[in-house]
Amino acid sequence: MNINFGREICGNLNTAESREWLVTNGRGSYASGTVAGLSTRGYHGLLVAALQPPLKRTLLLTKLDETAEYNGSSYPLFTNRWPDGTVAPPGYRNIESFYLEGTIPVWRFACGGAILEKRIWMQSGTDTTYIRYELLRARKPLKLSMKALVNYRDYHSRTHAKESPAKDWRVQVTPVERGVSVTVVSGGQPLYLLTDKGQASAANEWYYGFQLAAERERGLNDEDDNFLAATFEATLEPGSSFTFVASTQKSPDLNGTTALSLRRDYEQKLITTWQATQSPQAQKPPDWVQQLLLAADQFIVDRQGGKTAIAGYHWFGDWGRDTMISLPGLTLVTGRAEIASSILRTFAQFTNRGMLPNRFPDDNTQLTEDDYNTVDATLWYFEAIRLYFDTTGDDQILAELFPKLEEIIEFHRQGTRYNIHLDPNDGLIYAGQVGVQLTWMDAKIDKWVVTPRIGKPIEVNALWYNALRTMSKFAQKLGKPHQQYDVMADVTLKGFQRFWNNAKGYCFDVLDGPNGNDASERPNQIFAVSLPESPLTAEQQRQVVDACERSLLTSHGLRSLAINDPQYQGFYGGDQFHRDAAYHQGTVWGWLIGPFVLAHFRVYKDPVAAREFLEPMQHHLCTAGLGSISEIFNGDAPMDPKGCIAQAWSVAEVLRAWLAIEK
Repeated sequence: MNINFGREICGNLNTAESREWLVTNGRGSYASGTVAGLSTRGYHGLLVAALQPPLKRTLLLTKLDETAEYNGSSYPLFTNRWPDGTVAPPGYRNIESFYLEGTIPVWRFACGGAILEKRIWMQSGTDTTYIRYELLRARKPLKLSMKALVNYRDYHSRTHAKESPAKDWRVQVTPVERGVSVTVVSGGQPLYLLTDKGQASAANEWYYGFQLAAERERGLNDEDDNFLAATFEATLEPGSSFTFVASTQKSPDLNGTTALSLRRDYEQKLITTWQATQSPQAQKPPDWVQQLLLAADQFIVDRQGGKTAIAGYHWFGDWGRDTMISLPGLTLVTGRAEIASSILRTFAQFTNRGMLPNRFPDDNTQLTEDDYNTVDATLWYFEAIRLYFDTTGDDQILAELFPKLEEIIEFHRQGTRYNIHLDPNDGLIYAGQVGVQLTWMDAKIDKWVVTPRIGKPIEVNALWYNALRTMSKFAQKLGKPHQQYDVMADVTLKGFQRFWNNAKGYCFDVLDGPNGNDASERPNQIFAVSLPESPLTAEQQRQVVDACERSLLTSHGLRSLAINDPQYQGFYGGDQFHRDAAYHQGTVWGWLIGPFVLAHFRVYKDPVAAREFLEPMQHHLCTAGLGSISEIFNGDAPMDPKGCIAQAWSVAEVLRAWLAIEK
């Protein structure tokens, strides 16, 4: 994927600060920032370390303020915005170009007649960030000086140095070989700032009032203070390089050439691993699809000896629903079935009363009842296992997990938390109680659940029907009784016809709610077509696809509510109240393009037409989270990207749909 910007982007602050890069390490840690080098979010930083992987993410190294001196002139390579809106210095003006090398961001700075190249990447498996500078073109040596601005806060929060707890910091900057060690609080994680050449000098100064424009736009705390811990200086001869390393390890490898080669090899292996799973006759996918293969890896992280998936960067952890929806696209279609099996086993440890957790606490503490507030995550678990088994034929994991699946079905039949239970009269799952959000449309503002969907949600029951048919096949494979699942599925199949709204020509969104049946035109009905076992007739499937295309489809996903609905909101923005109020009331969700494409292909059997719905995503990869796909988009044109800059299920479902159509 040719993500390559010249001065028309890099030299324009509005565009350069709206394009964000992301590198990760497989532990939940990351580094991220903007093309402009300007921090616009409290989540930006050069080392945000997951101190209890994959969570307890803590900002350690915020940024480096670099200045180059060449041929008698000084060139700032950094940019900051201050409380009064002043941008100083305007270092972005010295960016000649920017591009992605795999997932590695690369800048080229023009310093008079010299060209200085900069790369940032993380070492897989360790909390180590590399920043490497190479003097590509110069007639004379170039002197590079850097101010290392550190922090020690939860990545959701802000530091205000004159307030508690920041005022109680006792920062210790200790000289060590090749750099300094920084300890902010007693017993806290030390940060090692090291280089392969040059000099380091301890510093002790607060820098106040970095303005974070994206947080201001979101109605959040938009100022942060950072501590200048050390300055570094090095002189680069023409053709030479300099590597700066930030790590929680005392002795990381300082050889930037070796570390960069390891990172490149790692990313190349992701491509070759996927290629090994394809048939010799398979056509090579376009570059942008290969870029998504690399993006998919950024979400796979460690959890308690196993694997899980981060739902989105920057602010989400690993969520049960998101992980199960994302698993096929992140692991199976990328040729990494061993990671899929690890995730499936990891989550099996957390089933409770027939339910998977919706989320894990950010501080990695014990799960509580409130963490199980989801009706669909557990049903997506069945679909993830089905796709895993179809891909691998792994009888061992099937036998291992089958008792858990039996338990889940029984808990749903008898009833479990949040009034989730099977209605024996129509074979449909009922879920919900006042004040609790259970489906993926889960926005809640204080005690107000924006889309409560109490009753029998359509996607939940499409998933339930598929889970029953899956259980029958699994039972037969294992030589166990299967008839009860077929009987239950037949009852659900008959009852599912209640969802058909003949007057509208599409499905009700929820049945038997507090106010009766909900006829809102929403995208949830697409799953009754896209899942392998459809409970709708062929004609009903076609009408559902046509309705979604007519009223919900956009270039980057499906709207969460039809544009002609009185509750429709086409703009997602403002403070948290206004954002959450619009979250599922018209906002476009990128991940829904995958199910729509699969449903369209099922109905019309036209791979060319289905594939064309995905192609606008290649342009999006250059506009927000570079090389990845955003969480959401405005419902109204021009449908700007919003929310997380990189969302697991957005990437996963686009990949899954593209490769499914290709096959």
